[in-house]
Amino acid sequence: MKDTMETPTTLTTLLRHVAAKFPSRRAISVAAKFDLTHSRLHRLVESAAAQLVSAGVKPGDVVALTFPNTIEFVVMFLAVIRARATAAPLNSAYTAEEFEFYLSDSESKLLLTSPEGNKPAQAAASKLSIPHATASITKAENEEAELSLSLLNHPELNSVNSVESLVNDPDDVALFLHTSGTTSRPKGVPLTQYNLLSSVKNIDSVYRLTESDSTVIVLPLFHVHGLIAGLLSSLGAGAAVALPAAGRFSASAFWKDMIKYSATWYTAVPTIHQIILDRHSSNPEPVYPRLRFIRSCSASLAPVILGKLEEAFGAPVLEAYAMTEASHLMASNPLPQDGAHKSGSVGKPVGQEMGILDESGRVQEAGISGEVCIRGSNVTKGYKNNVAANTASFLFDWFHTGDIGYFDSDGYLHLVGRIKELINRGGEKISPIEVDAVLLSHPEIAQAVAFGVPDAKYGEEIYCAVIPREGSNVDEAEVLRFSKTNLASFKVPKKVFITDSLPKTATGKILRRLVAEHFVSQI
Repeated sequence: MKDTMETPTTLTTLLRHVAAKFPSRRAISVAAKFDLTHSRLHRLVESAAAQLVSAGVKPGDVVALTFPNTIEFVVMFLAVIRARATAAPLNSAYTAEEFEFYLSDSESKLLLTSPEGNKPAQAAASKLSIPHATASITKAENEEAELSLSLLNHPELNSVNSVESLVNDPDDVALFLHTSGTTSRPKGVPLTQYNLLSSVKNIDSVYRLTESDSTVIVLPLFHVHGLIAGLLSSLGAGAAVALPAAGRFSASAFWKDMIKYSATWYTAVPTIHQIILDRHSSNPEPVYPRLRFIRSCSASLAPVILGKLEEAFGAPVLEAYAMTEASHLMASNPLPQDGAHKSGSVGKPVGQEMGILDESGRVQEAGISGEVCIRGSNVTKGYKNNVAANTASFLFDWFHTGDIGYFDSDGYLHLVGRIKELINRGGEKISPIEVDAVLLSHPEIAQAVAFGVPDAKYGEEIYCAVIPREGSNVDEAEVLRFSKTNLASFKVPKKVFITDSLPKTATGKILRRLVAEHFVSQI
């Protein structure tokens, strides 16, 4: 397709420009297998998109993809959106019932997997009469990567288009994801080409990503953090990404890959930072790469962990704030050359308007807490088929995040907690994030989560669950003693559960609601 170098208005156009500008630079490596340049990646995507279109995938069709973190996922994701269809990445660990819900809620027309397949996904697709196809990429004799797609024989998908005739539109819904359901049944979030482009530009600008950068993907690509912050922002800057050989994060291979691919940064959730730190203290690498920065997002990073990461790896740790509905990034601490990064803050708004609103929609001054609200070109136009959620979430011409926070006098955002997770103990509103941070500052505590439980006397009471460090014999009495020394009396947990694991979502996020249900059911 003919393309002038006008300012891109879609992610697909941006990536085409990158392939033209940096044709021979490395785009993607699969550890221990092969490398693809930006131009080769572009050709594979165009070829896969052409096959999807000739098999009958139409603009607006939803294509579900369930893969590990593989090159096949990357190529097929980009091919689906190039074909003006909507990509719906799904966690390959879902049960058949979960696949059935997501496939049906997204109204998927096709399921794509690796040749090994996914039995629960295929069972759900078969029940819903959704055709299934597989994709694999192999290295041919001439060292060129070749794509093989099993897309034939789907009479229910009848083609009328060719990919050359398709022009991507900023309003095309490119990505369909579900919220992690911190409060209720997951809600469907459609994100357009322009939403994704806006977010990629915001991420590239705040971290100054260029074609000289390189990272290793540690987070799943079925979630916005790994997909947009790790993968798409790198590709959009002409930078490089490496995918772990195992198709998922491996603590033992992580630094070897980082060194091999001359990584300049990485992004992860606090759980993974903690794993990387634990490995560093028990089994340090002989040498670590020189990183420009380390990024943390998707859950609150305790200041004590941030300090340890900076000390261990000699790079600034930039905490950020993001959500699916904002196509990921909303705020971030800046790079050192652009300003201070503050422990305990998620930084400043990036590329969008942000306001702290009270319940009547008035914008609050610095230092006053309220609901964090945003508006910008990265924000979804609304949840799919969910009038009630859209009415509640788009009040006063702002998108309401459901998070409570405040700006300090320097314009940095500090989060207090989810509105529905604040603990109301006899009228005192307590931030569980604050309690977590205190517990995590105990030298023998590895992970800690505070949560509210119903209480006859106070309405709600504070409980917490704690994972001790390896070899530690910290007990409930010690946790309570430490809490009483470091917290106001009304914030001290009433009960402490000592455990060796916490329930997490597939993306490594600890949901207080799940933790509360898990431990309260044991009483």
